[in-house]
Amino acid sequence: MARISGIDLPKNKRGVIGLTYIFGIGRSTAEKILTDCGIDLNKKVSEWNDDELNHIRKAITDGITVEGELRSEKQLNIKRLLDIGCYRGLRHRKGLPVRGQRTRTNSRTRKGKRKTVAGKKKVTK
Repeated sequence: MARISGIDLPKNKRGVIGLTYIFGIGRSTAEKILTDCGIDLNKKVSEWNDDELNHIRKAITDGITVEGELRSEKQLNIKRLLDIGCYRGLRHRKGLPVRGQRTRTNSRTRKGKRKTVAGKKKVTK
């Protein structure tokens, strides 16, 4: 079982796909890591030997911010936006979409479940 940055990589998957299980590593980064280490992209995680595994670990720890460190960095960036009170920070604070999406319809992921607001009653004469 290959364990990198505290994550158990699935051994039946190709190396490129297996590395994407680590938070902060996508397809292109995984391909770059494997080519730099001189490992075949189609080689499965279970076929990696200890030497190759150590090369990959070293490449990740030296050059890339991953997992807990990356998560805390993201949280600090959001906290900074909240503290300076910029538009993006206010949108984070209100729990609304940050990147200019419409909110009249959609955006239910950010806003949460619908809250029904009663309409005005018509006055009868």
